[in-house]
Amino acid sequence: MPSRFTRPPFISYDGKTSPVEHVSHYIQMISLYNQNDALMCKVFPSSLGPTALRWFNGLRKESIHSFGELIQEFGVRFMTCSQVPRPLDTLLFMKMGAWETLQSYANRYWELYNEIGGGNEKIAASTFRFGLPEDLELRESLTKRPPEDIRQLIRRIEEYKRLEDDRQ
Repeated sequence: MPSRFTRPPFISYDGKTSPVEHVSHYIQMISLYNQNDALMCKVFPSSLGPTALRWFNGLRKESIHSFGELIQEFGVRFMTCSQVPRPLDTLLFMKMGAWETLQSYANRYWELYNEIGGGNEKIAASTFRFGLPEDLELRESLTKRPPEDIRQLIRRIEEYKRLEDDRQ
């Protein structure tokens, strides 16, 4: 271990979430040492919770020769915890509920949009608009003047959320 090495505060991997996200978080937290393969391997178990640590302790001695191999084996073992991404057309079926606020709908929409991984900004604007009730002023505004990009869409949504808050 390097003399001034301090173990970063890792989020323990519980065996129930995405192994890819965990490895990404781990690499980010230890990025100052990512050129030190041995250190990356040696510290990795301290980022594991009980279930994953049992897996790690069960690895055959000298079966892993690099950090790349370690994370590959980790990913294979916990692959079933990976979330299958939803297709982009899932956004087409999202609708604002009859008693739902614009704030609530926008939050649900952006959460799903980010989960899908974003994508085409024009599709985002269209699918957001199609999920709004036909009599909503924001839908009319987005139809008459379609936003040119995501930032413009978000600004317009914020504007109408403020109007909605003022009416309540």
